[in-house]
Amino acid sequence: MNSKSRMTDVRQIRNARLKKAALVATESVLGVKQGETALIITNPETNVYSISAAMYDAILEFGGKPVLAVQPYKTQLDFAEKSVIEAIRSNPDICISLSAEKLGKDEGGISTNYRLGDKEYDHIFDYLYRGKKMRAFWSPSVTAEMFSKTVPIDYARLREECAAIKSVLDKAESVRVTSSKGTDLTIGLRNRLAEVDDGDFRRPGTGGNLPAGEVYISPELRSSQGTIAFDGSISLEKGDLIIKEPIIARIKDNFVHSLEGGKESEILEKTLQSGRDNALAMVKSGKMDAAVGDQYARNARNLGELGIGLNRKAEIVGNMLEDEKVYSTCHIAIGANYDDDAKAMIHLDGLIKRPTIVARAADGTETEIMADGKLIISV
Repeated sequence: MNSKSRMTDVRQIRNARLKKAALVATESVLGVKQGETALIITNPETNVYSISAAMYDAILEFGGKPVLAVQPYKTQLDFAEKSVIEAIRSNPDICISLSAEKLGKDEGGISTNYRLGDKEYDHIFDYLYRGKKMRAFWSPSVTAEMFSKTVPIDYARLREECAAIKSVLDKAESVRVTSSKGTDLTIGLRNRLAEVDDGDFRRPGTGGNLPAGEVYISPELRSSQGTIAFDGSISLEKGDLIIKEPIIARIKDNFVHSLEGGKESEILEKTLQSGRDNALAMVKSGKMDAAVGDQYARNARNLGELGIGLNRKAEIVGNMLEDEKVYSTCHIAIGANYDDDAKAMIHLDGLIKRPTIVARAADGTETEIMADGKLIISV
């Protein structure tokens, strides 16, 4: 067999694996039904465009009505195209974001938040998804190899584990995270409820990442105290990187008070500064109210999430979409939270390998969720 034939065979195998993953996502994750509308938003980048095309075909195969929208590459500090925001506003049954990095912010939504009861959202995507008007999945920085590897998994097992962890976190008043590299952080959880990314996006108002595989929760405001030793990988303004020397973050009242470590900690500090500066720049340009801008700027150093990874096919590859799902890890994000009461221009996930996680209920009862990276909680 010549080299050209071998390349053709490899390409066919890859295409077959991608098609299988797209069909799994369409049937087992989204549960697409005849006649349902689906908006797929992507970029002209080979990986995400190829996945988007596979999803388009799979949705068609199940009787759905997909539309593919392609916009330029966006970072987490860029705005989505106005035409894309309007397409989301049309309220499709399903909305899928397959971006080379990010979907992009909603400039109008940041200027004037969308109200839903006592909640405010700064993106039309969040407003419709959280308002249970559509179901969705979003896969920032996904690759075809990642999608093919980590989407066809045992969803029954994942959903059981997610439900068991959520039950514990929902009742917890606080959680303590420790690791051999120096993490020792206590996070308040009063009046917080956990979210599950269990790959069950079959009802309006459900959604998450693909690859799926985590339980996550927003820390109680001004509650977290201690030290984080990020030692896996971390998100930055432009892309993610695998950490060589642990980044030590000192936490006081839920904010990053200081950073220690090598060059990687310096890069993270610059990204946190960019998150602050971009908010203040919007105020200066008149695109954001001064009081709101101050909140966004301050929350660039806020702890916005604790997440626990549960996808056994995921690996640490320097891409946070996959990294944060790795079994035997947890991640803590700096920036915006998921309860939308700590808004920021950034949300930077940092991975901790082999953590021990212990939840504490209001009555003092402690439940060990993970010990040195091994899931302890029974399902």
